[in-house]
Amino acid sequence: VITHDETRHGFESGDKVTFQEVEGMAELNGCEPRTINVLGPFSFAIGDTSAFGQYKRGGYATQVKVPKSVNFKSLRESLAAPEFVLSDFAKMERPAQLHVAFQALHAFVERNHRHPNSWSGADATEFLKIVADLAAEQKLEIQMDENLMRLFSYLSRGNVSPMNAVIGGTAAQELMKACSGKFSPLYQWFYFDALECLPLDPKDYPKEADCQPTGSRYDAQIAVFGPGFQQRLANQKYFLVGAGAIGCELLKNFAMIGLATGQNGAIWITDMDIIERSNLNRQFLFRPTDVGKYKSVTAAAAVKRMNPSVNIVDHQNRVGAETEQTYDDKFFERLDGVANALDNVDARVYMDRRCVFYRKPLLESGTLGTKGNVQVVLPFLTESYSSSHDPPEKSIPICTLKNFPNAIEH
Repeated sequence: VITHDETRHGFESGDKVTFQEVEGMAELNGCEPRTINVLGPFSFAIGDTSAFGQYKRGGYATQVKVPKSVNFKSLRESLAAPEFVLSDFAKMERPAQLHVAFQALHAFVERNHRHPNSWSGADATEFLKIVADLAAEQKLEIQMDENLMRLFSYLSRGNVSPMNAVIGGTAAQELMKACSGKFSPLYQWFYFDALECLPLDPKDYPKEADCQPTGSRYDAQIAVFGPGFQQRLANQKYFLVGAGAIGCELLKNFAMIGLATGQNGAIWITDMDIIERSNLNRQFLFRPTDVGKYKSVTAAAAVKRMNPSVNIVDHQNRVGAETEQTYDDKFFERLDGVANALDNVDARVYMDRRCVFYRKPLLESGTLGTKGNVQVVLPFLTESYSSSHDPPEKSIPICTLKNFPNAIEH
């Protein structure tokens, strides 16, 4: 099936569809839902139709939501025979490795009554032995990645706020699935890692002696990245554009990791919008008493309560040609980076052009329903935001929203 006028169908393999107003192949009209296999954004296959009439033209495909029962294995069974949900198709073998690593970590803690010390070679060697014993005991056919297992041991004491946000967001989403019954739950193990955040060269890894606790609120983060990295974070100068749902999340993470807490660090945030009651369900730095106040002012104050050391300046300006006297050469040249938290394409494109001109890194992000995207733009290494274009968003008639809401996004 090929969609008309290159309209994206939006289906996924495994979805079920039925048809109406098909000319020629009349057997499809009002048929039982057929499982499809997606071939591309504009085409999908519906199985064997050789016994049907000759297709002439036209027709509408409608997705049919079919109830699905999911049977989960017990913890004991799934530990021995796990099924994984992939988070990164570039790491196809990673979940099986991490599955063993977490079991080894529990065994290490049970034996030593503590986690492996940060970047400790001795503890990593003991951890590797536990991994090898588990692999032999479970008769695993996979080859254990020794470097990955060492890193797992080195980092097991660490605690990084953005990773906690991923865990919390995933858990909250699973809870919403359970409450609504409208989405399929994760089945059964979901592992997520961000080891690419570490230095590429092992020679640049932190040393065990440098990662000992000092009583700092950032000790658990220093245990991962080392004190030098923490010092660089503290002296970063960042410009955050937008204080809505994404802006609130970014600001919270900035405060928790200690961004711009040093003598030379600063965060500038701008948003000209006023807080409305409808914002409160997703823009979590705001409370009912904040309705009617500027988002940027309120968000900055909330962040200061989270971490009084953050140096933050709030503005209520629109980004565009009319504010280039405020956000001028001097302003951009002192920045280490820009983070977009915008809700319209024009402002995104404008900020992208400014970042390209001044050669500044850009963190671009957006949301659509339960989905989100992030694009990291680095000068001379990646394409810019404006280098590619998304397809136009499908609009929903206001009469449908008011009188006949029939889909989750309504």
